[in-house]
Amino acid sequence: MTVCVLVGAAGCSTGSDPIATAGVDGLVVPTPSPDPVDFVDTIDNPWFVLDDAAYADGAGALVTRVVTDGPDVAGVPTTAVSLAGETDLYAQDTSGNVWWLGREGEWSAGTDGAEAGLVMPARPRVGDGFRRAAVGAEDLRATVVEVDETRVVLEVVTGDEVTQELYTRGVGLELVSTAGDVVLARQAEGE
Repeated sequence: MTVCVLVGAAGCSTGSDPIATAGVDGLVVPTPSPDPVDFVDTIDNPWFVLDDAAYADGAGALVTRVVTDGPDVAGVPTTAVSLAGETDLYAQDTSGNVWWLGREGEWSAGTDGAEAGLVMPARPRVGDGFRRAAVGAEDLRATVVEVDETRVVLEVVTGDEVTQELYTRGVGLELVSTAGDVVLARQAEGE
């Protein structure tokens, strides 16, 4: 993924047509070819905190999120996040934006037309819209629908399914819901 900032990174690839946005700091989203010089080694975005955590799924079963070092994707070191049987690969750019670079065993940015997408902007603003990823016919899009000092709410559209994700500053993902039904809810330590 090449992160193209308005101040101009030479040679940036535009990938597929970027989604019209209210901002997202001039990034080209999605992007087919990550550029390692645009990334840092650690994800420290205060909205997208990655730690081992427990979640209750919609049926009340406990699922555990495990965070480890991931493989390089197109030369970019990733953080692997395993939850509910899937392992997603993330990396943070030098501006603090967190990108989704792949899902182990399914897709990887820059391979077979798959494109990395934005997961959490460094400075989310109501109305920001962006692609989470472009993988074959699947196109995941998100829009920031609410922001205040302590939380961000994203509306995520995958095909006909619309979910809402609640992130809390310093904690990360708290809740995922679809049509008012809880899909995942973070559990407090000791619960």
